[in-house]
Amino acid sequence: MEQEQLNNVIEAALLAAQQPLTLPMLAALFQEADGVGHEAIARAVESLAEACTGRGIELVEVASGFRYQVRESVHPWVARLWSERQTRYSRALLETLALIAYRQPITRGEIEQVRGVTVATSIMHTLEEREWIRVVGYRDVPGKPALFGTTRQFLDYFNLKSLDQLPTLAEIREIADPDPQLSLAPDPGAVTTDSPATTDDIAEAEALASEAAPRTAEDAP
Repeated sequence: MEQEQLNNVIEAALLAAQQPLTLPMLAALFQEADGVGHEAIARAVESLAEACTGRGIELVEVASGFRYQVRESVHPWVARLWSERQTRYSRALLETLALIAYRQPITRGEIEQVRGVTVATSIMHTLEEREWIRVVGYRDVPGKPALFGTTRQFLDYFNLKSLDQLPTLAEIREIADPDPQLSLAPDPGAVTTDSPATTDDIAEAEALASEAAPRTAEDAP
């Protein structure tokens, strides 16, 4: 198959798919007789991404694969196509998400110890319904409390390939202004995971959540 035709097939598949597609998923579209290898598919994806330069869409790689999405620079106008307003999340939910994202695996009790207040069941349900968090294990202490971590859907929503791409405080310090009155001192007798979370962690996730605008039809509210 000629490279130009291959590019067209890959482009059409990415536009038709309702979810990101990985290179193996794209390779599965072809039969042996097509003579299409993984390297040719990778070149096609790279070529399509370059072709988006200066356009209103972009081809990006997230945790679940490659997808086309609306560029952030034009999102405010395109978002008017969606009738419902964008969901606004509470500070409590963002702080909870922050602690899970930056200190996972972590138990609900540990989150409460760090924040100094009870985590509402509705917050955990919302995060689970969005498929941003999941139970990844259980703490080996009396009661076996569940350990929470983030998911591929979390990475996809925030346009991340892996947790290593979570922004550092230095990158977003000008975006977020953490509440200096927030108590972050854990109970001295509490069981914690690694080091306790800090205002930096909360600032990072708050900025990440507030800055990330859903730019695909699937993610948009």
